[in-house]
Amino acid sequence: MSAKYKRILLKLSGEALAGDKKIGLDYDVITNFGQSIKKCVDAGVEVGIVVGGGNFWRGRSSGAMDRTRADHIGMLATAMNALAVADALENCGMEVRVQTAITMPQVAEPYIRNKAMRHFEKGRVCIFGCGTGNPFFSTDTAAALRAAEIEADIFLKATMVDGVYDKDPHKYPDAVKYETLTFADILEKELQVMDSTAAALCKDNNIPILVFDLARPDNIYDACMGENIGTIVK
Repeated sequence: MSAKYKRILLKLSGEALAGDKKIGLDYDVITNFGQSIKKCVDAGVEVGIVVGGGNFWRGRSSGAMDRTRADHIGMLATAMNALAVADALENCGMEVRVQTAITMPQVAEPYIRNKAMRHFEKGRVCIFGCGTGNPFFSTDTAAALRAAEIEADIFLKATMVDGVYDKDPHKYPDAVKYETLTFADILEKELQVMDSTAAALCKDNNIPILVFDLARPDNIYDACMGENIGTIVK
């Protein structure tokens, strides 16, 4: 079975890396993701990953700290997650490079687009940490930006929900799931898929978004194969 997409950008939320613990890292859970990603790589898919940091830090929600400083702490949280994911992926048999938008040469490469492209050519997985390197931008926006830069065929947004709904399915049992949406729908209906900056970036660069559930790790592989899962935004 051949992959539908040649190159993907996968966004992994920090919360997903924590598993049932809800905070910190669950290495078994991350390894399960790694095994699915390995199947994608073996199928010839070039994989870029952006990680969130919500399992370590949610400074933005407290409102008690200077926003810029809180965002800087969040970026460092994503660097920790990037290193943990890299370790799990390497143990699954992949070659991995971590690149960060804030330079920390002792632990990771600086993000250089051309170097990332070279890694893809050599079959390596690239994990992008520290968001965009700027405060006031979410990791969803960082993922959209990296997807555009690396010319990804699709933005795979792995979440804790199996698609996009008209309202929160955890709170409302009558919530209706969308199979497909347009970017205009996302912006006009203010659906909580991602922030408007990230959605606009994908819209402007004609990058489709697939929102799907990570409760079943092999959904990552199924998404690359073009299986009908989640909600597609295009």
